[in-house]
Amino acid sequence: MVSKFLDWFGFGNQGEFQAGSGHDHGSGDHGHTHGVIDASITTTTRGIWAIKWSFIILAITSALQLVVVYLSSSVALLADTIHNVADATTAIPLWVAFVLVRRPPTKVFNYGLGRVEDLAGILIVGIILFSAVFAGYEAINRLIHPQAITFLGWVAVAGIIGFLGNESVAVFRIKVGREIQSAALIADGYHARTDGLTSLAVVVGAFGVWLRFPLADPIIGLLITITILGIVWQSAKSVIVRALDGVEPAIVDEIQHAADHVKGIKIVSARARWIGHRLHSDVAIAVDDKLSVIAGVKLAEQLRSELLGHISALRTATVTFVSPGDASSFELAPLAHSPHQEPEPFVVKSKFANGKLSIVDMPKGERFRLSLSKAVKGLQATVVIDRGKFKEKLLLIANSDSNIYESSVAPAEPHEFTAKLVLKSKTQAVTLPFKMKESGGHHH
Repeated sequence: MVSKFLDWFGFGNQGEFQAGSGHDHGSGDHGHTHGVIDASITTTTRGIWAIKWSFIILAITSALQLVVVYLSSSVALLADTIHNVADATTAIPLWVAFVLVRRPPTKVFNYGLGRVEDLAGILIVGIILFSAVFAGYEAINRLIHPQAITFLGWVAVAGIIGFLGNESVAVFRIKVGREIQSAALIADGYHARTDGLTSLAVVVGAFGVWLRFPLADPIIGLLITITILGIVWQSAKSVIVRALDGVEPAIVDEIQHAADHVKGIKIVSARARWIGHRLHSDVAIAVDDKLSVIAGVKLAEQLRSELLGHISALRTATVTFVSPGDASSFELAPLAHSPHQEPEPFVVKSKFANGKLSIVDMPKGERFRLSLSKAVKGLQATVVIDRGKFKEKLLLIANSDSNIYESSVAPAEPHEFTAKLVLKSKTQAVTLPFKMKESGGHHH
């Protein structure tokens, strides 16, 4: 029972989604917060479709609640309605930003109009802040000047409507998020589910008034206001960091990790910034001064290829050569290069199959590979990695050699984790827990 409850809020298996890219920092891992829909969702038509339908559902929910607010004078319902209206209207500036971002660069805007997304984020925070101030003012005013509330039954119904509207948005966003493999949209779905509980608080307030405690309504309204202010604080931090060219430290770590795949780079300095939902990086490298120009250019191209393969949100990667003697002026950090070492393989022994599971470095990138000495007919294999806030699921597909199974995408970094290998036949399944640990001192 407890497990199902946690699953409902995204703390259990419902947090699983099929990984779309093992090194995807553009799928919601870069500072996504509730109240500001992550701009990475707009990279797909399906994501925009989800945003539009979420807006429609919440707009209808808010309209129905607004009618009851007018009839009943419930300040708790008013606060919840404002909350839902604010959530719905956040889609409008984001949609406008998406349209503008698609315009090609010009001589004036050389990098395009990606910064419009930052402006949209600031506008969204402003909308939510205004809703919080207005709702708070009404709640405090009602505490000081109590007012009779009518149509209590309809107030309770409106609270339930708010819950159902948010739950519909939650189910919809989670479903589409799994389809397009967007952790950001999935997280937004679970946040909408939490908002549904805020709507149920209106029902509690109506019940309190029915029990002849009239202050229950403004108290609930004030609590909802505090919830909205929490969203403002969380969203403002994310928007301001992005507007000031801030990035998550993990992105820089991933750039340096990509450089570790390229032999011959002695020193590397990495910088990155977001312009809209696209990432741009500048990397300075130092190589052996005895290398020819052609060899150096090939190293740069190899590094650029590794960067684009590791970070799917990366739009451009500018590589600059510097002399090792000038490292200090570029604030370069020495890169202690060592051959890339993959984790030790996991030995598989079960009634379904025997063999080993490993992460291998292939021309198309890192992949999970399950090599079997024996296996039952029609075997299905899946790796489920525990990433804390979610579970990364990788389906292993049999290639031309039926005893070799490989994942279609790379496992996310880091390659040290607790996981389980799920083997299925037609009617039975077995789960084999295991741990991966990187060898050779290769850590992130």
